Formats: sequence, C-alpha cells, structure tokens
Amino acid sequence: MVRRILLGSQLRRLREARGVTREAAGYSIRASESKISRMELGRVSFKARDVEDLLTLYGVTDDAEREPLLDLARDSSVAGWWHNYSDVLPGWFQTYVGLEGAASHISTYEVQFVHGLLQTDEYAHAVVSAGHRTPLAEEEVERRVALRLERQKLLLGENAPDLLCVLDEAALRRPFGSKAIMEAQLDHLAEASERPNVHLHIAPFELGGHPAEAGAFTLLRFPESDLNDIVYLEQLTSALYLDKRDEVAQYDQALRRLVELSLSPEHSRDHLRQIRQLL
Repeated sequence: MVRRILLGSQLRRLREARGVTREAAGYSIRASESKISRMELGRVSFKARDVEDLLTLYGVTDDAEREPLLDLARDSSVAGWWHNYSDVLPGWFQTYVGLEGAASHISTYEVQFVHGLLQTDEYAHAVVSAGHRTPLAEEEVERRVALRLERQKLLLGENAPDLLCVLDEAALRRPFGSKAIMEAQLDHLAEASERPNVHLHIAPFELGGHPAEAGAFTLLRFPESDLNDIVYLEQLTSALYLDKRDEVAQYDQALRRLVELSLSPEHSRDHLRQIRQLL
C-alpha cells in the first residue's frame, strides 16, 4: 500500500511536469484515464511494463532515475507478512496493518479496551473472544491473537515507530477475562510505558468531557514526505481512512489537547498501580 502510494505520487508529479494528460498517459499503456487516476492514488497494483512505458512517455530515460521507481513497482507487488493471516483478516483491516507497519509515528485514543499493540496474549484472547456476536471457533481466535502479537513486534524493531497512546480509564476498568489476566495486563502496560518509544497517557474519569468524545481513532504519520498523515476510524464491519489535511488536522488537534488534559506517563503508571490494587 505505502509503496504504491509513493510510486503513484512520483508518477503524478512526472506526468504533470511533462504536461501529459491522464487520458494520454492511459492511452500509452492501453488503459483508461480512470486507471491512471487510481494508479496515481496508489489504489491499484503496478505492472513493471506499464511503469516503464510511462517513464519513457514522461521523458525519464536515465537508468539512475528509472531504476528506483521500477524497484518500487516490483516491491509494491510483494505481499506483506499479514497476508498469511488473510483467512481471519478482513480486506479493510489489511490496509491498516500495512500502513501501521510503515508509520514512523502512531498516535491513538482508545475507549473500549487496551490498544492492540499493548495487549498481552491472554488479554487479547479475551478481547477477541468477546468481540463477536456469534462465538468464534477456538482455532480462529488463536489465529486472530497470533496476528495481533505479530503486529506488536514492530514496536521492538530497529526502526520502531513512536507510539503515543491515550487510554480512557474505562478501557482499564472494563474486565476482559479473569482478575489475573487484568492484573497482568495492567503490569504489562506499566512496563511497556517505560520504553523510550512508547508514551502512555491515561484520561481519568475525573477529566469529564474532552475534545475526543466522538470515540476511538488512530493517526498515522510516515517518514516519507510524499505521504499524507492518515486517520483510521474502525467501524463494526468496515473502516474509514481520512487523509484530507483539514480533517486530519482536527483529529491531531483533538489528540494534542487530550494529551495535555490527561495524566503524564509517570502519573499514568501510578494510576495503573492504583487500579490494579482495586481489582
């Protein structure tokens, strides 16, 4: 997904600089104007031959300029690790997992439960089991939990992203599983918040109303300047991906204000201990 967006953005800039219309670009690769539009938005896969023809049309003939773009085209067709979980991973969430893995900053607000990147194995099992009106087979539950734990590895990698997580206190007091599972989850949160790339803030009940009352969301920021920040809004059977700058800015502002109003990481750890004692 990210590679497709990057390549599409580069191709659009080259086309516009050359003064080529989408219709003419489409004709050169035996495609429609609408396909060129989808390619430039990163919404379809790329064939190396099409990219080669477009680069020639746009006057990019130097191998030193062509090869990086052709490499992007080839890499964009390589399936990500999460495709191994396609049996339990809906298409609309595959997009998120790909974007999450490419982000340099992940900022999120959660209300119902602990964010997936910070869940323990047992807690994740309880959340997945409880999150469906029709009970899932144990094998499917295990597959979904395995996917969630695989996602968590990105926080430990060499180029791990920064995770800013604001947790509503309700997420910490809502029981999933046994008392022992909740205790272990709270301990895990406190431990994870000590990592240099994890910034945990708790929005306590005492805060009352706040700027993020509309519900949970995640804001993804990428190291590539060609990629807009994206806000991810998960729904029951689908998800929304917002990338218009004015919309993203409103979510960013709401999250910044919420961080200011919430407990600091140090006070959040103290609050976690207090909640644990009351279990």
